[in-house]
Amino acid sequence: MNFAVFASGRGSNLRALHAAQRRGDLPARLALVLSNNSKSGALEYARAEGLAWLHLSGKTHADPDAAMLEALRAHAIDLVVLAGYMKRIPDALIEAYPGRILNVHPGPLPRFGGHGMFGQHVHAAVLESGVDLAGPTVHVVTGDYDEGPILGHTPVPVLADDDIASLERRVQAAEHDLYWRVIAQHFGDAG
Repeated sequence: MNFAVFASGRGSNLRALHAAQRRGDLPARLALVLSNNSKSGALEYARAEGLAWLHLSGKTHADPDAAMLEALRAHAIDLVVLAGYMKRIPDALIEAYPGRILNVHPGPLPRFGGHGMFGQHVHAAVLESGVDLAGPTVHVVTGDYDEGPILGHTPVPVLADDDIASLERRVQAAEHDLYWRVIAQHFGDAG
């Protein structure tokens, strides 16, 4: 199975997925890294590792949605994995890859999901709510933010002295372990 990682930021989940593939824990091939941010750590990592990569945005392509689909087809992508990708996924891509676009969300869904709930906003909401457990959730991407079927979740205790940064560190460590396991479990024999 060939998978693509879409990332806008540092690329920590990309690195964790690539490491799982290289260890043989993730029976799939990272065939493309795509980013809307030319300065992203994800693209820097892809270049350094010799991975196929593409910077794609409205500035680089007249029709980014069509270019995205073309790139996925050119690399024979079976699964799209969002890893901190900060752009809405076009409906055409969701239609072309039904049930085969995944996202990892930094909080329990559905309670801490929806439009505007990403990154530190999620951790702040978790802390403000007073819940005992946080943790990442992997779900299928649909046309509505964070509403697709949930494929996996790792509970992360919220500690009495947690702040946004400390909670985020522990949740991100859980993300790095959860994401590849969900892909291997649900898509390991696909392709």
